[in-house]
Amino acid sequence: PGAYQIIDVRQETEYAQGHLPGAKLIPLDKLVAGEGQLDDLPILVYCRSGNRSAAAVEIMQDLGFTEIYELADGIQAWVGSGRQLTTG
Repeated sequence: PGAYQIIDVRQETEYAQGHLPGAKLIPLDKLVAGEGQLDDLPILVYCRSGNRSAAAVEIMQDLGFTEIYELADGIQAWVGSGRQLTTG
């Protein structure tokens, strides 16, 4: 497996409550505004339930990114499957 970036498109307060290990926060509104640095690596994107990440995928595609993976049903599905979140 090569390098990739994990992007959390929720708000800061949601991110602070728990996020995927190694995730970088770029709230959807900041992504829409063209803020937030994305590297030229495959992208794994998620939000709480999948709505914001679906919008983020479209934005990232418009920016020219082609290798984008969305966490189906968001962080709710991650936690629901027994996986852990990290804080800090």
